[in-house]
Parts: sequence; C-alpha cells; structure tokens
Amino acid sequence: MRRSVMSGNSIVATSSSSSSSSSEAEGEGVYMNYVLFSALVAFALAQSIKVFTTWYREHRWDLKQLIGSGGMPSSHSATVTALAVAVGLQDGIGGSTFATALILATIVMYDATGVRLQAGRQAEVLNQIVYGLPAEHPLAESSPLRELLGHTPPQVIAGGLLGIMTSTIIYLISHSGNNT
Repeated sequence: MRRSVMSGNSIVATSSSSSSSSSEAEGEGVYMNYVLFSALVAFALAQSIKVFTTWYREHRWDLKQLIGSGGMPSSHSATVTALAVAVGLQDGIGGSTFATALILATIVMYDATGVRLQAGRQAEVLNQIVYGLPAEHPLAESSPLRELLGHTPPQVIAGGLLGIMTSTIIYLISHSGNNT
C-alpha cells in the first residue's frame, strides 16, 4: 500500500511497510518540490501562450517565442509570481522566504515594465537611425538590435495572474487528500 506524506516543501510517496527514516523515504519515493515545479510550469505555460498570442496578432506561427523575451504574457512575471505564491501557500506569508520571493517578484516585474521596456524602445529608435544611414556608412551593415525586450503593464499583469493561477492549481492538486 502506497501513501503520500508531506515533508517540508515536498510530497513524498512511501510504502506503508517501510520502516526507514524520512530522509531514506525521500530517496526511495517520488519527490516533488512544489515551489520549483510551480515556477517552472508557469514559465513553460507563459512561453507556450506567447506562440498563440503571436499567431492571433500577426497570423503567423513563431516558435522562437518559446525561448524569446517580451510578448504576452510576461513569462518572467509568471515565474516569479508563481514562485512567491507557492512559497506563501507552502510556508505561510509570515516568513523570510516569502518576503524574499515577494521582493524578487516585485523587482523583476518593475524591471520588465521599466528598464527593459525602455531599452527595447531605444533599440527601435536606434534601428530606425541605422536603416536611414547611407550605404557607405560603417554602421549601415550592422545587425539590428533586439527590440522586444520588456513588457507593457498588461503583459506583466497577465503574467502575474498566470503565475497566481498556476501555483494555486498545482497546490490544490498536489495537496488534495493530504488532510491527515
């Protein structure tokens, strides 16, 4: 007979006939770090959704969106929000781990809409200037700068909501039946 046991921030599947210590049970059982899993799933979902939002907006499939930055929704925001919410659900919101995750999420989301968004807009202007240069200019043949670096506030909010939903759903699924 197999059962799931909550141990710290992990779910461990153990055998009821086992008399080994909890560290040995973790080595033998199926181990899942809920917090890490939530963040990774939120990232993968956000990156996958970008492929479909690009298709909807531009009527073309762009698989580069699976690894690219920028776009709808923000995968950075989804990841750090899922991380913070998962830590809060797992360990409570009163600890230093949650505080650290929340501050990290705030900084990443602020950076996405501030510094990175402005850097992308500057790259767009610089690319227009370079395109207007005469052919004999040394910079005329330079590669264009990446323009899609940051996120608009709606993209960050959508990523944040995706992160909240992802970690909450995974928490509810992984902790169902563990009310003992």
